[in-house]
Amino acid sequence: MHIFLNAVAASAASGLTYVRNIVPHLRQRKSLQITILTSGYLREEFVDSDNLKFRIAAEGYSTTRRFWFEQNTLPEMIRQSRADILISAGNFALRRSPVPQILLSGNALYCSQDFSQDLLRRREYRAWLDLRLRSWFARRSIHWADCTVAPTEAFAEQLQAWSGKKVVAVHHGFDEQIFRADPDPLPPEIQRKLKGSESSLRLLYVSHYNYSRNFETLFRALPLIQRELPGKKLKLLLSCELKPGTDISSYDPRPAAALVRELGVQDNIVQLGIVPYRMVHQVYRSCDIYVTPSYAETFAHPTVEAMSCGLPIVASDLAVHREVCQDAAIYFPRFSPEALAGCISQVAQSPELAAKMSASGLRRADNFSWSRHVESLLGLACDLCNRKYRSV
Repeated sequence: MHIFLNAVAASAASGLTYVRNIVPHLRQRKSLQITILTSGYLREEFVDSDNLKFRIAAEGYSTTRRFWFEQNTLPEMIRQSRADILISAGNFALRRSPVPQILLSGNALYCSQDFSQDLLRRREYRAWLDLRLRSWFARRSIHWADCTVAPTEAFAEQLQAWSGKKVVAVHHGFDEQIFRADPDPLPPEIQRKLKGSESSLRLLYVSHYNYSRNFETLFRALPLIQRELPGKKLKLLLSCELKPGTDISSYDPRPAAALVRELGVQDNIVQLGIVPYRMVHQVYRSCDIYVTPSYAETFAHPTVEAMSCGLPIVASDLAVHREVCQDAAIYFPRFSPEALAGCISQVAQSPELAAKMSASGLRRADNFSWSRHVESLLGLACDLCNRKYRSV
């Protein structure tokens, strides 16, 4: 079987994580031929092999330009490759794919009323219009694809209600060997920032800056946590910086930075900046609690990374978080800094609870496997190919 993987949209953290993890498992299956269309940025991380070839697409597509490229140029590239099946990894499908098509749908923002209202509240009208356009493409794509796959049951149900079409859930995976493969020390600047937070209660949030990540609720919780834990130093470690141009996202972090100053919590926040993925396990292991206040999620891969490192988790009360984390987390209403502060204090003041959550997380992380994810995806691909040939 020859698979054509359209990964041209893998530019944000979750998309990059996905491609980085499935490529080694695809490469191991010597009976497969794989062609991957990706950006030059991601291409640099891999080399061609006998059964795996890369093709480079131009970068920086707007929504309309990407749609035009995929609908008009990509079909001929697929025909030339002689692929048997197309896997579209960027939420948009081909309207008329020359081969059976699996759509990987993994962006909760397209069907999130919270995000739409957030953009309007921030008066980001151009971004709101772009969201409306992308949402239309994403919903139509579910109808164009032969099979749509979501990374959790919770998100699959959300997509089904939104689109009216059946969606299959296949959990994303986790590969501890890949995650911990690099023993090299962290860059000196990150080491310096970590050293400055020693002897503190370290909270960690791994995310680029994105409005849906709900940083503001987390920042508003910090003074409340400090009030509930007066004898403890408190540090929140972020894997981003609240400065324009320092992050891979296009979101404006300046209002969040202004809120930090207004709350007077500058000294409580350590902005690590982007941590190389192959080294981020060292940051997890240096922290005490992982916190995720997102108001929209599809899988939340960092929660699995945190569980694998034994961190108890405090998470916003989303169906996705409950499905992935189960007893490894305690949950708070997503826009309540008071409830978030209470959860942090509860875990910080109860070593027994933290240890129980840590043990649950280690067990839960074992349930996620990129190898099983790829096997499930290939099973769907084989079924579609067989169905095509039976109908000929």
